[in-house]
Amino acid sequence: MKTKNILIAGLVASTALAMTSCGSDYLETSPSESVSTGQAVGSTTNAYKALNGIAKTMSTQQYAWSQGCAGEDRIISLYENYPSQDYIYNYYAAGWGPIMNIQYNTRNNTSYAAYPWYYYYTIIGQANSIICNINNATGPESEKNFDKASALTYRAYGYEKLLHYYCPRWKESGNGSAEGLPLRVDESTGDLAPSTMAEVYQQIYKDCEDAIALFQSSDFNRSSSEIWIANENVAHAVYARAALTREDYSTALAQAKLARQGYPLMSNAEYQSGFCKPTSEWIFGSYGDATENLWYWSYGTQYSCNGYYANNTPCGGGAMYKGLYDQIPNNDARKALFITEDKFPEFDIYNKANVNQTYAFVSGKDMRDAVYSYINRLWASSGVSSMAMPYQAGYFYLGGQMKFYVFDTPGVGYLPFIRSSEMVLIEAEANYFLGNASAAQASLVELNATSGRNPEYTCTLTGDALWNEIMNYRCFELWGEGFGYSDYKRWGRAISRKTLANGGNAHAAIAIDIPASASNSWIWAVPQHETDYNKGYSTGNETME
Repeated sequence: MKTKNILIAGLVASTALAMTSCGSDYLETSPSESVSTGQAVGSTTNAYKALNGIAKTMSTQQYAWSQGCAGEDRIISLYENYPSQDYIYNYYAAGWGPIMNIQYNTRNNTSYAAYPWYYYYTIIGQANSIICNINNATGPESEKNFDKASALTYRAYGYEKLLHYYCPRWKESGNGSAEGLPLRVDESTGDLAPSTMAEVYQQIYKDCEDAIALFQSSDFNRSSSEIWIANENVAHAVYARAALTREDYSTALAQAKLARQGYPLMSNAEYQSGFCKPTSEWIFGSYGDATENLWYWSYGTQYSCNGYYANNTPCGGGAMYKGLYDQIPNNDARKALFITEDKFPEFDIYNKANVNQTYAFVSGKDMRDAVYSYINRLWASSGVSSMAMPYQAGYFYLGGQMKFYVFDTPGVGYLPFIRSSEMVLIEAEANYFLGNASAAQASLVELNATSGRNPEYTCTLTGDALWNEIMNYRCFELWGEGFGYSDYKRWGRAISRKTLANGGNAHAAIAIDIPASASNSWIWAVPQHETDYNKGYSTGNETME
């Protein structure tokens, strides 16, 4: 029997394509949704509004799903941070252990397996409606080219993300011959067999190349503040990501360099400004103003250091794993944003009078006072002092972060999806695998010393030591931004979390080793709703428990 939840691969493309007909001025530039496909792409003006609708999908609650299924917010938290090595959310560890321990991936009959599929195919379907209809729209050719290019970029973005969750690592794909994804490049919604992984990557490359050519032929562009609209830099960045995951390192290197042109690395002051408003290096991100408040479904409500949860509950706002922050120099400006024991040498964190050994939160009054004093000084002296102070509930977790803030209640803020720092790290990784150790070292120096984040940083490492340095700084720089699961998966790197007593800071429920081969090599099962609906998949897909 087909239910509304089965309509995954062929989602109605007009949903969230454009805006309401309301006349509020802000709606001309901020994401909204809800007119028909014909209206959405009948003119270049409406097509641009339809792009806003795609952006809206990326940052709004999808009501057919459970609370918190709000686009990239959900992907970043549940599918990347929770099951990662380096993001610790101990208050929820006992209940969310199966997700954090990558134990649901093989079950094709859960909402967890279905949501990324539903969400990214929604974006792909919306993009296809623009791509397929824009040529008939009224308006300047330059605007048509931009609208189509942006839609192509969103489509490539959706497929690139799907590959991370539902397909094998490239090195285990038989050079791309493994089953990939159904490639929907028009408005059809019928049966469609999955293409190979190589074919999906080929389509992503083509979409990005076509988008870049169209962007370059257009004299139209998004405004500098509209980071939620895909532009040429976003197309280069998606291209770089896909090439990196495909282990096409020459292409990844070239595209990453192009992606960050015009987006210089943040200053330390910008880095410490709360990650809730765009800075110089935000290439792509969410719309997050209070005019479209997600309330309790926003990332900031639950995972910012001054959002509703951190300021009103014992949950905290997420913490960095001790095994990672131990490897970062104490003089690094980014490390200042985490509650690490080097800041409190007078206290023994292994003493139960100071730190709760199960949840790794500070329990002793004297240490709580010291942590509170540190947070207060940091908050008062940085660009976040105009925002609510963090952790007002008084629960301070070892490794707790002051990276993500919100500027309005309960969790209002923008989120970065692509930053130029990520592109620098792609350059480092690509150069390493191309055998250009000196260039990889130079990228790390640019990220750390040239940026001012650690002016004393130098790098002369080679071989495995250089590779570990690249991985560590990628994990550190991009912590909490939605890369933890995908990076470890593509690297084939095992997860190993330990309790505080054993040198880590993870709750016992998630203090386990997870080899790269576990849970079908970390591949999420194609949801049963898709295989029931789309007969392009072979028959005989049994429900997996």
